[in-house]
Amino acid sequence: MKIAYVTSYDLKNRNSWTKHVQGICTAGYYIANNLVDDSTSIEYIGPLSKKFAIPTRLKWSFYRNLAKKDYYRWAEPFIVKNYAHQIQNKLKNLDPDVILSPESTVPIAYLNAKQPLIIWTDTTLSALINFYPYMSNLCQENIKNIYKIEAEALKRCDLIIYTSEWAARMASETYGIKTSKIKVVPWGANFESTRSLEDIKRIVDSRITRPCKLLFIGVDWERKGGDLALQVATKLNQVGLETELTVVGCHPHTTQPLPKFVKCLGFISKSTPQGLKTINQLLCESHFLILPSQAETFGHVFCEASSFGVPSLATNIAGIPTVVRNGVNGKTFAPDAEIEEYCTYISNLFGDYSQYKNLALSSFHEYQTRLNWNVAARNAKHLIKDLI
Repeated sequence: MKIAYVTSYDLKNRNSWTKHVQGICTAGYYIANNLVDDSTSIEYIGPLSKKFAIPTRLKWSFYRNLAKKDYYRWAEPFIVKNYAHQIQNKLKNLDPDVILSPESTVPIAYLNAKQPLIIWTDTTLSALINFYPYMSNLCQENIKNIYKIEAEALKRCDLIIYTSEWAARMASETYGIKTSKIKVVPWGANFESTRSLEDIKRIVDSRITRPCKLLFIGVDWERKGGDLALQVATKLNQVGLETELTVVGCHPHTTQPLPKFVKCLGFISKSTPQGLKTINQLLCESHFLILPSQAETFGHVFCEASSFGVPSLATNIAGIPTVVRNGVNGKTFAPDAEIEEYCTYISNLFGDYSQYKNLALSSFHEYQTRLNWNVAARNAKHLIKDLI
């Protein structure tokens, strides 16, 4: 099977990935690497050239300076149609069985091709409007075009794979897409793991029972629920459960001095050997990943935590419940849950530490059976082969 793999970005140049698309680019990289085997090859189509700089720059200036709104050139129909033209030119020299894009619907929205079209992504673009901060002040022109472009793309797709039931439901309800061509396949952890169950047992047994170690990993303190994580750690210490909170990826936004039980390590890159070693060590030592996000389409970090036998504490919002299953690899709480709910859950597990250990091992089982790229690619490949 030959797959034409379409990305607007440069899949092989990590330095070109901006903050807003870092997650989707990393996922695209792992999807491609894990789809390739003795029976499957990939022909890369991308990056796509960004043309029409003058008119889009003028529009950006108007909306930013006069209308005080955000404007994105990728939501312009003439940009998207040009993407389709570039892809069609590159397809002339290829003979793929299918065309797959790991992005949203933008690159293939107006693509006319004889091969089946497939996307495998984390959400619809329309679901991000007024949900993610960078999509919360869009100009009305962008909003109108996003719905138009996305409807066109989903209509053309023969198979639509999302990472969560929430995203699948949003596509079906928003655009009237038949549920028969929408499937759910979660992504995996964004690093390699060779850990066995015996390794995880040793890691879990080596975790000291005091203090309780909470780990927060996120580059966006507000969106990832950093204030709530800090309040949980504070409350646990107040009620007598000694607790540490380690913050990775950002600095807490607070006007008050940080308590001594908070360790702020800043951004740590997993792309460097030392950075990856540090992240791995933190996950080995931590009892819980705490990430009560207010907006999250999926969350690779939950998969990564499970790969170390670390249960996750998160919010029951958007794509998270597909990744974090209650009593299996952690617990999700209502977005407006009281601090005490988190504290009671943690305290109860520490009161019966054997119960915590069982949850930790169950978390690793979730990684082994559901939340790794080998399993994800295998499931997606079955769906693709059924299609062709």
